[in-house]
Amino acid sequence: MVIQKWVGARVGLMGNPSDGFGGKTIACMVRNFGAQAILRESSTVEIVRHPIYDPLSFSSLEHLEETAAHDGYYGGIRLLYATCSKFHHYCRERGIHVPDRNFALQYDTNIPRQVGLGGSSAIIAAVLKALMEFYELSEDDIPRPEQPNLILAVETDQLGIAAGLQDRVAQTYGGLVYMDFAPEYMETHGHGYYEYLDMAELPPMYLAYSWEPSYSGKMHNIARHRFNQGDKEVIEAVRRWAAYTDQAREAIADKDWRTFSVLMDMNFDLRQRVYGAEHLGRGNLEMINLARKHGLPAKFAGSGGAVVGFCEDRSSLRKAEQSFSEHGYGFAVLEPADYESINDAVEAGVPNGSRVYV
Repeated sequence: MVIQKWVGARVGLMGNPSDGFGGKTIACMVRNFGAQAILRESSTVEIVRHPIYDPLSFSSLEHLEETAAHDGYYGGIRLLYATCSKFHHYCRERGIHVPDRNFALQYDTNIPRQVGLGGSSAIIAAVLKALMEFYELSEDDIPRPEQPNLILAVETDQLGIAAGLQDRVAQTYGGLVYMDFAPEYMETHGHGYYEYLDMAELPPMYLAYSWEPSYSGKMHNIARHRFNQGDKEVIEAVRRWAAYTDQAREAIADKDWRTFSVLMDMNFDLRQRVYGAEHLGRGNLEMINLARKHGLPAKFAGSGGAVVGFCEDRSSLRKAEQSFSEHGYGFAVLEPADYESINDAVEAGVPNGSRVYV
């Protein structure tokens, strides 16, 4: 018995970073990049390390240093370990019966690291889906709106990673999702308000990203401190990001992509005013400026390291791709993904039409 579960990368299209402050966002799961969990029944519980992302041997000390600089000191294996632990704890606390069966678990991913595409949460979400199928649990056992909370708890409680719910919601639901994290609703229901949006006629989306991993925790910590202290600028920004999200939701319903594109630019401009250009990073600002040079709207796909936008003109996309490539950035025309449409391909092991295994 072999179970394979695939979860795509997440791009934030509107409202972020307000999801961390009780705001509203719209995000989309894409099939260009993804993570996969592979689970096989076994005599013992075994977490299998990835030969590339969890190395224990190196060709030289220089190779070790280069790997640490690019990938950090912790690979994806800790995500598997923590997910299994939190899953068992969750089930035990809620009286969910987990049969006495063991498994070997491994993962793979082609999501660029630490550029705001939800790479870690994609691995965790894929593992959770695999564990639920292996132990024959349904959404009656772990309801879908609660699954993002469980995925987030793996990162925050088990691993001490600062994160919000947006990635986990988009990757649990798939497709294009509107999210409202109003504190009153969250307190009453235990989760946010999540709604699928029609993505059938979305214009082409582009993604430009850095090959160099970045960490935005310090930037978010500063904003969090200001928010908790009642900083009027940050509180007003969260209100405005939420308003942009509601306007974007209407634009999607009306297929008004011009308005949506303007809102994307406004989303980033507000972020720059609140966080300060000096905290956003030279490479991030360069990507935004390159996109706008070609007449493309642009905002962060997540917390920095990648920018996303719409473009209805294919010739502009080609020119932008060449420009980003000349400046050393990756570039992709994104394909939105929902779980229904990729189901057959996932079972075949090729969810995005290209090789996912490294």
